[in-house]
Amino acid sequence: MTATVVPFPAPDPSGAPVPVSRHAVGFVLITVFLDMVGFGLIMPVLPALIREVGHVGIDQAAVIGGWMFAAFSLAQFAFAPLMGNLSDRFGRRPLLLLAIFGLGLDFIFSALAPTLFWLFVGRVLAGVCGPSWIIASAFIADATAPEARAKAYGMLGAAFGVGFVIGPAIGGLLGELGPRVPFWAAAVISLVNFVYGWFVLPETLAPAKRRAFDWRRANPLGAFTVFRSYPGVLPLCLVMGLFFFSTSVYVAVWTFWGIAKFGWSEGMVGLTLAMFGLVTGLFQATLTGPAVARFGEYRTALFGLICSTLAVAGYGEATGLAMVMGLMLLHGPEGFAHPLMTSMLTKKVPENAQGELQGGISAITNLAMLLGTVFFALIFAHFMAPGREWQSPDVAYWVSAGCMAVTTGLYMVLARREKG
Repeated sequence: MTATVVPFPAPDPSGAPVPVSRHAVGFVLITVFLDMVGFGLIMPVLPALIREVGHVGIDQAAVIGGWMFAAFSLAQFAFAPLMGNLSDRFGRRPLLLLAIFGLGLDFIFSALAPTLFWLFVGRVLAGVCGPSWIIASAFIADATAPEARAKAYGMLGAAFGVGFVIGPAIGGLLGELGPRVPFWAAAVISLVNFVYGWFVLPETLAPAKRRAFDWRRANPLGAFTVFRSYPGVLPLCLVMGLFFFSTSVYVAVWTFWGIAKFGWSEGMVGLTLAMFGLVTGLFQATLTGPAVARFGEYRTALFGLICSTLAVAGYGEATGLAMVMGLMLLHGPEGFAHPLMTSMLTKKVPENAQGELQGGISAITNLAMLLGTVFFALIFAHFMAPGREWQSPDVAYWVSAGCMAVTTGLYMVLARREKG
């Protein structure tokens, strides 16, 4: 018996809605979920791989890890607007499949890397090929009505979160077999994801809604210029940039902080990252819609920012694993902030600019994370350097809490202006 693949309807050339738009959203959520599983697999073992390849201590490994993530973010900053604009020209499906396939090849490359230089090259390639969530966000905008986007972006965030639950947990276990094993597993997941998407992923951008490619719009600095054409976009993007700068402390130091402060193994690092993703995913999947319906987008996002500020300050005072796990519950509402601010932004630009918007948002957030990751990694390394009279792995969290307080205050000012 042979299975018959039933093709999805192509978009109507006239621009009429795609009949299977609800299914398209489901397929994109699964794609993002699998993509995040692959990405999360490598996080628990990256410090061990850096120390093994570079022959350095944990303080220098943190700095190298920070610069490595900065290289990844810089590549995404440079190429994300290009991918977003190409999706506005050629459609979402081909660009999303290209990103997934390229990421799978990168994981193979990284698994074979013999030196720190080649690990950096691998991270750059991952940044070039890894903006799948940008195209996924444009899919969401294509396939949902404006009033339903807050819930849809909450589900997209939940797909990230749930993928981040499974990925690090498995990565921590596989890391016990060697720091390169999770990279091979991530490669398999990404390539399976590509094959799955090839057969089931529909196109949602009708030819009538596509626009000519313009290099001025396809570079990250050009995205900032174009945003000035849409009232209210740049101020909210500034808040989002500050938010990602502040929260990049987790990417920069979480693993190194857990090892230095509590002596966590790769498995324990994976467990805590999995718990982190589980809590965030549950909040985004189950509470975003009801919270927005009850309190509105602006107040729900504000609550998320306040909880984020309190949580990051709390991690700096944590005394053990139980306290860390408790703080994650307080941390959960942070998951409201990004999807809701994204939803607000999609309502400020026309339908044929959604890919450009998502590429520009990615450029801003990646630049913020590039700067933030290096900044917080250097703080961690400075206060953990051998021979210092006073050492502490917590200083980066205290600084992040101050940055989040500023971000929350700025958001409140902007929210008053929007309402007034």
